[in-house]
Amino acid sequence: MRDVLIIEANNASRQYWRDLWRYRELFRVLAWRDLAVRYKQTALGIAWAVLRPALMLAILTFVFSTLARLPAGGDIPYPALVFAGLLPWMLFSTALSEASDSLVRNSNLVSKVYFPRLIVPTAAVVVAFADFLISLALCLVLFVALGVTPDWRILLMPAFAALAFLASVGPALWLAAMNVQYRDFRYVVPFLIQLGVYVSPVGYSTEIVPEHLRLLYSLNPMVGVIDGFRWCLLGGDEPLYAPSLLLSASVSALAIWFGLGRFRKMERRFADII
Repeated sequence: MRDVLIIEANNASRQYWRDLWRYRELFRVLAWRDLAVRYKQTALGIAWAVLRPALMLAILTFVFSTLARLPAGGDIPYPALVFAGLLPWMLFSTALSEASDSLVRNSNLVSKVYFPRLIVPTAAVVVAFADFLISLALCLVLFVALGVTPDWRILLMPAFAALAFLASVGPALWLAAMNVQYRDFRYVVPFLIQLGVYVSPVGYSTEIVPEHLRLLYSLNPMVGVIDGFRWCLLGGDEPLYAPSLLLSASVSALAIWFGLGRFRKMERRFADII
């Protein structure tokens, strides 16, 4: 006997989370499609996944180390400091960029077929993880060249990668929903990502932030994530700044609650206005 799906306004919320599991095959198909076409019909292909972090590394190292002459701290080479910050930032920014525009890119699917729309932005995040793995391999090659050897703490890096992903989910869901209704949000996201590189400790260490401002600075959820990545990859005798990490996790959780709430509230109108 085939399953029959009855769509009713009064039980949509009750069925929604169950439907996410039932449509898991659609998630796999969308994720694989986004991954397959990521660098299709480009001159350099997958090499862009290497060139992007390499170019950003060169620019940020030149700006913050050569021009601003900011310290790296200890005996850490400045490129290693920057790349350890670039890894989580590029995971966050790529996830945010891909997910925020995903509903508009899939407008034909959204307007014709019922499925939990939450699948679309979450499937788009798979592309960010693919780029992250390529950048991680490049980072390890760079560390070998610079003579930097991570210790046992590198085993904890997946936990901070998951935190970077969670930090992107809330804003991505909200921006994806808003982009359906107001198409000028597609111009807001690149601006926020560009600004975020400088207000997050990507090209510099949080040690240069005055102690009395550090907790306020940690309201940026990527501060704790980037510090965690550097702690995992670069080691050092200093422990993690626990208040920053806890605040990053709390802000990320609050952003997910807000973003998911707004997404679910606007979701029923996506097919009509997209």
